[in-house]
Amino acid sequence: MVLRITDVSADAILLAGGARAILLQLANPGVGHGVAEHSDFVDRPLDRLHGTLTYLYVTVYGSPDEARSVARAVGQAHRPVTGASDPELQLWVAATLYDTAMQVRELVYGPLSAEDGQSLLSDYAMVGTALGVPRSSWPVDRAAFAAYWSSEALAVDDIARGMASALLHPTNVPWWMRVLMPTVRVITAGLLPPELRAAYGLEFNERRFQRLVRTARIVYPRLPRLIRHAPMRRYLRAFRARELP
Repeated sequence: MVLRITDVSADAILLAGGARAILLQLANPGVGHGVAEHSDFVDRPLDRLHGTLTYLYVTVYGSPDEARSVARAVGQAHRPVTGASDPELQLWVAATLYDTAMQVRELVYGPLSAEDGQSLLSDYAMVGTALGVPRSSWPVDRAAFAAYWSSEALAVDDIARGMASALLHPTNVPWWMRVLMPTVRVITAGLLPPELRAAYGLEFNERRFQRLVRTARIVYPRLPRLIRHAPMRRYLRAFRARELP
């Protein structure tokens, strides 16, 4: 059976790439400067991650009405942000989510077949089109995606580095999250392209990263679906509770 976005997006292991996706987004100056100028990212760096996860889970697993509702909410939140309605910037954001999800999945489950890769790429178009990216802008195949990805002009400046530091060294978070952050920093550094890792000034312990990957390959696929899909169910419940009249 060919993999679809509904088969993979609920996997909790994809959350391991959350910070990587955000740092890639911030490396696009149009995205990074807009976030810095019109949000409290530095004070509440995890809010962007929570908002992104809510959007993804509702878009993929919610009803059509719920998907439209979460897209409107994201659009309203982005309205004051310079460039947030720019389809090119939204395309980059959607591309970082797709690329990160595929990288993490392949690290844990192995390379995708050509058929699965094409199916998932096509499905992920919905992540951008729900926010106004023209369907025609989404790459038609993985070669086209690779060409688009390599052509994107990224530049990590002091603004991006400051937001990255706030994201990877949060202070206003529960104690258990602070305990997890050293591991998050290792995973994030390992998932980033080396040039961006260096641009952000991230330390990288390759031995520990590879040990974490080996452990995930052995342990994660054997976990019950109840555990692997728990974050998706939690975010859907929270969204639906807020939507109740």
